[in-house]
Amino acid sequence: MSNSPTPITLSITINKPIQTVWKIWTTPADIMQWNIPFEDWHCPRVVNNVTAGGTFLFRMEAKNGSVGFDHAGKYDKVILNELIEYTANDGRRSSIMFIPRGNTTLVRETFEPEKENSIEMQRDFCQAVLNNFKRHTEKE
Repeated sequence: MSNSPTPITLSITINKPIQTVWKIWTTPADIMQWNIPFEDWHCPRVVNNVTAGGTFLFRMEAKNGSVGFDHAGKYDKVILNELIEYTANDGRRSSIMFIPRGNTTLVRETFEPEKENSIEMQRDFCQAVLNNFKRHTEKE
């Protein structure tokens, strides 16, 4: 991680085995279902090449079109069912660890915060997305 503010780390336990969690985390059709921070938002476009050097683009926006952004970048390191590290197009680095615990999986995400929004807002935004990921994955 670079010399930006202290990275934010969030974790969530998913009541599914690691292979299921990894598949739903990385499959574009699934990402469009769970990569949503608020009920009035959606993720209408996902391009995801989960390989070292591969790129991704997740379009997140309010359903009414009032606000939105592309979360995009390049994967730096990918270890199947274990780790994803990437650098976003704005230079911020992130890592997601997938830790199997029997029939459950701990997902731990660490990311460098951006400077425009408060740490609390970024933490809440990311936690809301993780909570949606958990709901979507556990209903599968």
